[in-house]
Amino acid sequence: MTDTPVPAETMDRPELTRARQGAIPDGTPHSLFEDVYALCVGTVLLSLGVVILQKAELATGGVAGMALTLSYLTGLPVGVLYGVLTLPMLAITIRSMGRAFLVKTLIVTFGVFALTGITPQVFEIARISTPVAAIVGGTVIGMGALALARHAAGSGGSGAIVLWLYRTRGWNAGRSQMLFDACVLAFSLISLDLTRMLWSLLGVAATGGILYVWHRPGRYTGY
Repeated sequence: MTDTPVPAETMDRPELTRARQGAIPDGTPHSLFEDVYALCVGTVLLSLGVVILQKAELATGGVAGMALTLSYLTGLPVGVLYGVLTLPMLAITIRSMGRAFLVKTLIVTFGVFALTGITPQVFEIARISTPVAAIVGGTVIGMGALALARHAAGSGGSGAIVLWLYRTRGWNAGRSQMLFDACVLAFSLISLDLTRMLWSLLGVAATGGILYVWHRPGRYTGY
């Protein structure tokens, strides 16, 4: 049996080898303060992105998109639906991702539930055009998901699945997220017309683009 050949450019950069094979890269651990700060920033960005999309009656990918779609249909708070949908997906990934990941992702889920719930009492978006909502909302969600991923937390159930595939299989996070999101957007047609679904697709592309560019194996060696 022969070993898988290692690219020549990694011979003098051993710290990247495991990362390129899909394993968790070696690096300097984040401090507790850095983890807490990242969870707060990521949760705020996720919540803000959802609020922007909701104002324009758009959907997005992942659990957030499913929650928005069901919220339009049922009138239930998007934060409540977000939490309910996240829990079974976390159960799938708990064995591989570990207790710390579960705790962090649960904190994020509760945070999104709380922040989206108090939004009407804190601020109101008077008007936003649909294209701007799609691009800005999708980008903000992507940056929030990236901040959480860098600190070993998921941006909900779909984020947990994507990170699980990234860590256990080495699958590119952006491509995995886009595939998941395509299925969610198809589901969104039960409550959105075709035009709004297409604008939602633009937002999903903005989100996936953030992860595709900045969340690749070998580019980041902290954890």
